[in-house]
Amino acid sequence: MYKRKLFNELTSHLSKKEYSIIMGSRQTGKTTILKQLEAYLLELNSKVYYFTLEDFDVLNELDNHPENIFKFVPKQFGDKIFLLIDEIQYLNNPSNFLKLIYDKYSDKIKIIATGSSAFYIDAKFSDSLAGRKKLFYLSTLDFEEFLIFKEAIDLIEEIDLIRQQEDYISLKRNEIAAFLNEYIMFGGYPAVVKETIIDDKIAILRDLFNSYLKKDILESGVQDQTKFYRLVTLLSHQVGSLLNINELSNTIGLSHTAVNNYINILNKSFHISTVRPFTTNIRKELTKMPKIYFSDLGFRNIVMNSFNELENRIDKGIIIENLVYNSLINNYEKDSVKFWRTTSGDEVDFVVDSLNSKFAIEVKFNYKEFNHRKYLNFKKQYPSIPLSCVAYLSDKNSNNVLSWV
Repeated sequence: MYKRKLFNELTSHLSKKEYSIIMGSRQTGKTTILKQLEAYLLELNSKVYYFTLEDFDVLNELDNHPENIFKFVPKQFGDKIFLLIDEIQYLNNPSNFLKLIYDKYSDKIKIIATGSSAFYIDAKFSDSLAGRKKLFYLSTLDFEEFLIFKEAIDLIEEIDLIRQQEDYISLKRNEIAAFLNEYIMFGGYPAVVKETIIDDKIAILRDLFNSYLKKDILESGVQDQTKFYRLVTLLSHQVGSLLNINELSNTIGLSHTAVNNYINILNKSFHISTVRPFTTNIRKELTKMPKIYFSDLGFRNIVMNSFNELENRIDKGIIIENLVYNSLINNYEKDSVKFWRTTSGDEVDFVVDSLNSKFAIEVKFNYKEFNHRKYLNFKKQYPSIPLSCVAYLSDKNSNNVLSWV
């Protein structure tokens, strides 16, 4: 069974005293990676115990008292033991559970846990866990992982050559393009990637949207599910655009507070991401409207009920922009990826402003759409930040989108 990139990060963290908390949307493979960690630890002859809190007997015992964990594992132990806990957000007070076990037994117990929704983790994990946990985010498959799951590892080497050599023309470019288009259309949920029949891929995505999003809705106490779904649909048409809460509120018939709350739920459940503007004026940055992107393009397509071929879609430029954004946040701190926009309408899609990297990207479906003169204002204001174009249909003057996925 293939292992996700996150697996190596998690194994490297096993020796650390902090607990490892794996976050991500439903069906991204958190349970699978936890079971793989169990197998890995058993190979090392470590003492490891796996629990799912979907088991009500276990859940009830741990809700009654954290130390009831010792009803399921020996309390008298010599070597360090590893507790793998799936769906820890189901506990009434996961913060209290982790804090007590850590403070009393951290020398002897290491916990690796999964949680489906950051909304609940944020609500229940109080500041008392500072220094006691490290959060790991498991996204849907990135394009490289997608190719591994499709058993097309040889194409990863081809993409590396495309990245390294500007004038390299891959003889496998059509094959790579076919896989990229499939990835763009159906996204990176593992179950969807493994399915070979298109109708069945769409059925799995529809189930993810109807069943699993509904779980997020119910568990977060949304008052009006119909309006929540309508908001998701509206947002799917506003990818890459400024998020106007007033407009959304008036269109759906919800208060500003409710709209903000629903967007927060979608954000904390890892279905969307909000991006803040880049500016040297912090006050302005905090007051300007953000932009939104979907965490998985297949999920967005099922929301829109649109699976047309990429080149036939009117939103093809937005799709590539969303694709590049997802790649950027997989490689840089999420908060360091921003956009630039002036009141006069000048705009740059992404500005990466991290400690080690500062650069700007304008994303186009076709490089021919890129007009250098439109970005003179940005270049004048930020001469030290290099700006380049990333395009799906590129030429020698632009970066191919494969360099960023």
